[in-house]
Amino acid sequence: MAPELRHLRYLLAVAEHGNFTRAAEELRISQPTLSQQIKQLERTVGVQLLDRSGRAVRLTDAGETYAHYARSALRDLAAAERAVLDTADLSRGSLRLAVTPTFTAYLVGPLVAELHTRHPGIALDVRELAQDRIEAALLADELDLGIAFDGPHLPGIEAAALFTETLGLVVGAPAPGHGELAVRDLAERQLALLSGDFATRGHIDAYLGHHHVTPRIAVEANSIQALTEIVRRTPLATVLPDAVTHDHPHLAPVALDPPLPARTVALLRRESAYRSAAARAFTRLTHDLVRARGYAPA
Repeated sequence: MAPELRHLRYLLAVAEHGNFTRAAEELRISQPTLSQQIKQLERTVGVQLLDRSGRAVRLTDAGETYAHYARSALRDLAAAERAVLDTADLSRGSLRLAVTPTFTAYLVGPLVAELHTRHPGIALDVRELAQDRIEAALLADELDLGIAFDGPHLPGIEAAALFTETLGLVVGAPAPGHGELAVRDLAERQLALLSGDFATRGHIDAYLGHHHVTPRIAVEANSIQALTEIVRRTPLATVLPDAVTHDHPHLAPVALDPPLPARTVALLRRESAYRSAAARAFTRLTHDLVRARGYAPA
């Protein structure tokens, strides 16, 4: 008897949890049924796939090899199902998108609004992830597209440049009389900055360190929404992408001299991945929106 898809899912669930009970709970089947199905799979393939001798259940060497192909088979099947459901007229479809955190402050809203206006039948799943997690999820076929920064990427990731992102000082508006601010003067300003969880914070720290400026950090936040609210309601300043101020009438940009190094924003996808009609449409509208909003070309 050939293995069935449920056998593959059952094996991978046990391997992920290292425990039959927790895997059975996730799969919503009884633990004895799960054990029986795994033994049936092992009899079918003719080798032991799981080592049950320790406190945690682990894949055997043969199990590791089998699980690798099982994951690949399930990914390919999921891609095939999406391809079958894909419709070129975009009356329906789905798109799995992830963005690095700062883009939720100024890019995701306009993109989702434009997609919904043009193609209301497309269901969108949006996630906020660090760049390394976006690339790993693309390679695992858990995402269709990602928006992050250009640079060294994992093998198998394809990047298409979208625009150049510039960062600067952001203060509460109205802010009359603000021209350029010399970077050395930042040492005299109290700042609210993103926490070290954000790649943008590393970019800021490197810039300040290069210019021998020790910032007076009054607040650290791991939420851009919280940070913009703090700056809006206090005399504190922050450093964020200039584009954040475009849709925030209560925030104003202040240019820094010298400016922070610019970053190239890129649309990421997995090489050779199936490109659904929804993914192609989203790629087109992203380029359209970037031009319409006047973001600097990459």
